[in-house]
Amino acid sequence: MHIFHVPGMNCSGCQRAVTRAVQAIDPQAQVEADLEARTIKVTSRQSEASLLNALSNGGYPAQPLAHPVA
Repeated sequence: MHIFHVPGMNCSGCQRAVTRAVQAIDPQAQVEADLEARTIKVTSRQSEASLLNALSNGGYPAQPLAHPVA
């Protein structure tokens, strides 16, 4: 599982866009979003770098987190 901070994700529309960006490169990926913390948990076979690239290309640059934001 990968955990990312997505500063630009602040509404349900953003959440859907982030999910679409991830699932564009891995249709089987599971994405759990926390809008308040602006984090996502992604279960995917794709590498962290590939997921970060997909998010950035989708308009939502992200940073990897070692631990969830409290």
